[in-house]
Amino acid sequence: MPNKKIKTYADKLLSDKKFRQDFEQEYENLVISEKIIKLRKRAHLTQEQLANKIHTTKSAISRYENNKYQGYSVSILQKIAVACGADLRIRFIMKKDSGDKLVRV
Repeated sequence: MPNKKIKTYADKLLSDKKFRQDFEQEYENLVISEKIIKLRKRAHLTQEQLANKIHTTKSAISRYENNKYQGYSVSILQKIAVACGADLRIRFIMKKDSGDKLVRV
C-alpha cells in the first residue's frame, strides 16, 4: 500500500508561492524582533536604557521589537548588538531548486 502524505490546511496554504513568500517575510520579522527582545533582556536592559545606549528613543526600540516592523538596517542591528554586549552575524541561506526548501551553506 503506497504511503500517502496527509496534507494539512497549512500545507495547502504554503503551496501557494505568494502566500509562502509573505509567510516567510512575516516569520523573518518575528524572528528578528524576538531576538532583539531576548538580547535586550539577557543584557538586563529596559527599552529606555537600550535607547539611551544607542542614542534613540524608547518608542524606536519598541518599534524594532514589534514583529510588524520591516525597516531593519544592518547599522541599527549592529548598534543594538554592541549595546547588549553581543556580536551581529548575518547568514545567507541558499534555497534548493525544488520545493523552495532552505538549505544552510
